[in-house]
Amino acid sequence: MNTRAAKDPLPQPPQIRGACPHDCPDTCALLTTVQHGVAIKVQGNPAHPHTAGVLCTKVSRYPERTYHPQRILHPLKRIGPKGSGQFERVSWDSALQDIARRLTQIAARDQGAAQAILPYSYAGTMGLVQGESMAARFFHRLGASLLDRTICAAAGGEGLTRTLGGKVGMKVEFFAHSRLILIWGSNSIGSNLHFWRHAMEAKRQGARLICIDPRKTETADKCHEHIALLPGTDAALALAVMRELIVHDWLDHDYIDRHTLGWEALRERAMAWTLERAASVCGVPLTQIESLARDYGRCYSEQKPAAIRLNYGMQRVRGGGNATRAIACLPALIGAWRQPAGGLLFSSSGSFPVDRSALQRPDLLAGRAPRTLNMVSIGDDLLRASSADFGPRIEALIVYNSNPVAVAPDSGKVVQGFARQDLFTVVLEHFQTDTADYADYILPATTQLEHADVHMSYGHTDVLLNRPAIAALGEAKPNTQIFRELAARMGFDDPCFADDDDTLCRAAYPTLDYEQLLTQGFATLPIADAPFAQGNFPTPSGKCEFYSASLAAQGQDGLPDHVPNYELLGTSAQYPLAMISPPARNFLNSTFVNVTSLRDIEGEPLLEISETDAALRGIGHGAVVRVFNARGSYLCTARLSPRARPGVVNGLGVWWRKLGLDGTNVNQLTSQKLTDMGRGPTFYDCLVQVELAT
Repeated sequence: MNTRAAKDPLPQPPQIRGACPHDCPDTCALLTTVQHGVAIKVQGNPAHPHTAGVLCTKVSRYPERTYHPQRILHPLKRIGPKGSGQFERVSWDSALQDIARRLTQIAARDQGAAQAILPYSYAGTMGLVQGESMAARFFHRLGASLLDRTICAAAGGEGLTRTLGGKVGMKVEFFAHSRLILIWGSNSIGSNLHFWRHAMEAKRQGARLICIDPRKTETADKCHEHIALLPGTDAALALAVMRELIVHDWLDHDYIDRHTLGWEALRERAMAWTLERAASVCGVPLTQIESLARDYGRCYSEQKPAAIRLNYGMQRVRGGGNATRAIACLPALIGAWRQPAGGLLFSSSGSFPVDRSALQRPDLLAGRAPRTLNMVSIGDDLLRASSADFGPRIEALIVYNSNPVAVAPDSGKVVQGFARQDLFTVVLEHFQTDTADYADYILPATTQLEHADVHMSYGHTDVLLNRPAIAALGEAKPNTQIFRELAARMGFDDPCFADDDDTLCRAAYPTLDYEQLLTQGFATLPIADAPFAQGNFPTPSGKCEFYSASLAAQGQDGLPDHVPNYELLGTSAQYPLAMISPPARNFLNSTFVNVTSLRDIEGEPLLEISETDAALRGIGHGAVVRVFNARGSYLCTARLSPRARPGVVNGLGVWWRKLGLDGTNVNQLTSQKLTDMGRGPTFYDCLVQVELAT
């Protein structure tokens, strides 16, 4: 017997450093354990401080998604009617040659004809390389229409930029030291798990946590107080808090004088928002608003750090940009920015020195100025004819990193558009989604475990590198390689189309130590602990701009204000309920819906409704109901729940339509109308009626 061999530990399977690619502020660092070429486990990297070895339930199931039996691993060509999901396997060469031929025919018709081709993509991966690098180069060289990618946080992003100068804020780790945390429009337990860890640490140290959200979320359950305001009334609440700060002189006058712009005008605006007025608009008790203002104001008088974690739910209404502006003014009023644990965080993405021009090469447009179409209005745009105002009708659609048939608003129209027989559609995908069902070609794309990428974050300030852990399954190819090969077949011989993925990763952050990324997997940006303690906001004035001259120059109100919803509760007898459609906890938009273990946890498409509203309609727990408005109807199961306040129902999404009770999902009801600024969607600005299904 070899004693030494018996004592030696067995060799451990290798672990490959990576990054979570999904649309979440946490951007976790991953370790993928690989054995005999197979990924057997995905876990959080304990060496990365923000991840600390912890992953959400969704991403911890990533091998299940990667090796899913329904994964698309070969190019497919449609052989049945659009929407039928009938395809046959074809070769890459055959698919790419035919796609290139079809696109070339459209683009060669006349000058500007390439604008009849539209890319449609979003955050199926948040990677800078597999997102908009080689793909953007391809479409710029082609001269295709540009896409206004606004479907998530555009209103809040612009509102924050007009106030603070960019998508910047406090460091997430300092929430652990805050004494008051307002969690505003965020179900952090489900959508921002690693922030929640810091919030819980603060709570253990005696901090008070207040959740502001129309829905009584899992996060609200764990906070000291929940303010269940009506959808779209956040600006009214913020302005009433301002008034209380003024009346009680809970103000840091020195910070206001030195580091803000437009105080006197904002003061006058806020003084019109009495507690009574705000309570009526927000649908909450006057005493709750009074208590919120007192808690926030006393943080100034007692020199305790107060922090706001503002998230995307509250800005998906008509007045979303103004609401973000109003809330973003609050920290400057009490000088919260003076301390690392004070201030506000909405998104940190503006802190990252990404060289997007190097990645996307807009110079390939060569002086052309194609039209820009908003991804929110894809339903209407696909149904529009050619006109002088609109330009050419959309004839070809290339979809990657997105599932618009499921996630875009007013999906009845989206389906009509995708079903057009004269529309040529190519979809790069992992699975046969609702959108892929309408494709002429489905091209198999790699998952995060199979390709290289580099990432930023919108919840912390670390750059992460993703290295491929396994070889691509089947015939799947990275997005970058698909567009390289398509460019070659189109005759695009520009040298930039030969850049490999490593070159692209390096181009994204030319000022960063790339060797550190290779060695460690992440690199922390050099940002001050309290970046705005002395002002120095990245605004034109260098101050927190309560009044925005740039907005005023565009004919908009330079001050934040409450902008009522398009579909205002109490204005329609036909549709008397407001509906919001927050994500189901175990899905991420429409991603993970087909992962069996996660779908089993969610069960079925649900509508949360209060006992009061259910009783008025004779609806019992577990009943199948029809939720409807002028845009369409949707069948789902009613859950009588205290998570829904009276007057508001919660349609949990985003389920694939094909998995719904009647082949629809909650976006059958949402609107294509845009926000007050940022051209964003108004998913939570929606009136409906609910009745028992017959």
